[in-house]
Amino acid sequence: MLKVPDYEFWFVVGSQHLYGEDILAEVRSDTEDIVKKLNESGKMPYPIRFKTVVTTADEITAVMKEANFNDKVAGVMTWMHTYSPAKNWIRGTKLLQKPPMHLATQYLDHIPYDSIDFDYMNLNQSAHGDREYGYINARLQKHNKVVYGHWADPEVQSEIADWEDVAVAYNESFNIKVARFGDTMRNVAVTEGDKVQGQIQFGWTVDYWPVGNLVEEMDKVSEQDIDAKYEALKSQYTFVQGHNDPAKYEHSVRYQLREYFGIKALLDKGGYTAFSTNFEDLFGMEQLPGLAVQLLMAEGYGFAGEGDWKTAALDRLLKIMTNNDRTVFMEDYTLELTKGNEAILGSHMLEVDPTIASGTPRIEVHPLGIGGKDDPARLVFDGIDGDAMDVTISDFGTEFRMIGYGVNAHKPTKPTPHLPIAKQYWTPKMGLKEGATKWIQNGGGHHTVLTFTASEQQIQDLATLFQLPFIDIK
Repeated sequence: MLKVPDYEFWFVVGSQHLYGEDILAEVRSDTEDIVKKLNESGKMPYPIRFKTVVTTADEITAVMKEANFNDKVAGVMTWMHTYSPAKNWIRGTKLLQKPPMHLATQYLDHIPYDSIDFDYMNLNQSAHGDREYGYINARLQKHNKVVYGHWADPEVQSEIADWEDVAVAYNESFNIKVARFGDTMRNVAVTEGDKVQGQIQFGWTVDYWPVGNLVEEMDKVSEQDIDAKYEALKSQYTFVQGHNDPAKYEHSVRYQLREYFGIKALLDKGGYTAFSTNFEDLFGMEQLPGLAVQLLMAEGYGFAGEGDWKTAALDRLLKIMTNNDRTVFMEDYTLELTKGNEAILGSHMLEVDPTIASGTPRIEVHPLGIGGKDDPARLVFDGIDGDAMDVTISDFGTEFRMIGYGVNAHKPTKPTPHLPIAKQYWTPKMGLKEGATKWIQNGGGHHTVLTFTASEQQIQDLATLFQLPFIDIK
């Protein structure tokens, strides 16, 4: 399984020297207690480290510079316990390159009516301190995340946790490398794009690899490795020989494993975490990778077909954000248009991620009908029920746009005995007619990433960090 580095988040609290050292000591103590209890909540996917109390422009600038150059830091959380004059934050905020989150909170969740005095008021000034700080972020167009509410509230803690996953995905985006085995499918428009601008905006490195290089790696794969993987698959999946003779079935599955090891070797040598293939470019290969791709996606690699590097990178990016939980490459394939049952049947020939399988997938071998190669082995399964987000990225020449909508996903309602593929049904929450019409009008492509784990808010927050227009169809 592809791993994500052990990131941490720094917590920086703002104050000033106006009220004396005793107040600053209390600010530190309260903040340390908040950070300790957030970490103890069990909700944070990454640890929070109390960094410091800052009171001057120089202190703020220094800590932001330090965060920028510490690769372990995924983001900076800030809070104004007392009143922190926001001019002090201008230089440091402008320099900060890590995702910022403003926790607008208060140490106590109530007003201590029986004991409140001016000392308490001077210490607990978040109500207007956070607004002073928020003003300067808005004026600087920093687009920081604001989480408002008491820090011990489970909903607030969940918001913080969700943002941590977004911030880590943003950081890791600049490490995503996509290997394209072959070019894009001929004459297709939406899979094209400006790879240089993609690297500037998202950090994605996109490299072309001739299929011949992949075949060389496949030729190096040992029969012993294939034997071991073949046996391991028997405990994970159901082998269905079907109408194939035993020798043909076994050869097809084993050849997919040769492709699996070959692709993985080339990816890992080059530090690639996403890839694409193209059924029009398979010179020297017996089969289009199917089972091979599905196994790699289950391990966290991003993928898209027909050379679509944008969706392959987006797939990997959202897998990072969701810890590879039910987040998959998908394609709108065919439609159910009967009144009251409208739905999209999603699939992609062979390459649908088994992390959304509702039962034990079956390994089957069938003709493909395109590509002119031998019958490929693939995992066959039905998808799952649940709420999901369907998201794509399109390149409009002048800008990239993210387009998405919420969907009601569901398993197939009827069997499809002559369609041996993995498939997922869904319907846009606003209805198929309205949702699909707006998708088409906004230029959304047919390749998408379908995620049952990332929320609409997380997708919006991620787009904001990239300064990426997000068309959220509702």
